[in-house]
Amino acid sequence: MGQPGIEIAPSVLNADFARLGDTVVELEQAGVGRIHWDVMDGQFVPNISMGPAVIASCRDLVTLPFEAHLMVREPDGLIPAFVEAGCSRVLVHPEACTHLHRTLGVISSLGAEPGVAVNPATPLTDVEWVLEDVRQVLVMTVNPGFGGQAYLGSMEPKVTELRELVDRRGLDVQIEVDGGIAADTVGAAAAAGAEVFVVGSALFRDPAGVAHAVDEISARGLEAVGTGA
Repeated sequence: MGQPGIEIAPSVLNADFARLGDTVVELEQAGVGRIHWDVMDGQFVPNISMGPAVIASCRDLVTLPFEAHLMVREPDGLIPAFVEAGCSRVLVHPEACTHLHRTLGVISSLGAEPGVAVNPATPLTDVEWVLEDVRQVLVMTVNPGFGGQAYLGSMEPKVTELRELVDRRGLDVQIEVDGGIAADTVGAAAAAGAEVFVVGSALFRDPAGVAHAVDEISARGLEAVGTGA
């Protein structure tokens, strides 16, 4: 099967929160595929970000899908609020779930698509037996908790292993990477087998603007998988 293309999923963690609504609109106009919301509780990761009210305030401004990446302890009780806020996909960490399969079922029961995210030190065996129950696996290419960290190239073999596992089983599961993705790292991640790329700092720090960053990163990813112009 293999990845069909390159999709940019901006994380707004490093955006200017004073103009968050305008930023979301700008990202949609730049041609991104979805908005990625990094939700942190200060316990599972050493940072606090945003809650469902912030996400809901932006929901009616764009038609892009929203996905919530819950970097929180005991996510089950929080999931309904993020689905209600407009997130059509919710990702949880196996490290934070006592009963991962049950948590994924909660997401599905609310009409959202479930996904899992794995930290750098977490083996794929922690999610291997729920792959039939998810639409997406996110491989962290940094340790979660902060934006602007350096990309961990050592995660590329994990991405490749996951790509081979998903394809061998014939599953319709997207592979996403998150952490340090920029024009100089997206190619290696794409060549390893990723197809969705969470990008934060590289978008908002591009002096030519977010649209330029989206175009450049997408082009570098497509070039790496042999589908670029």
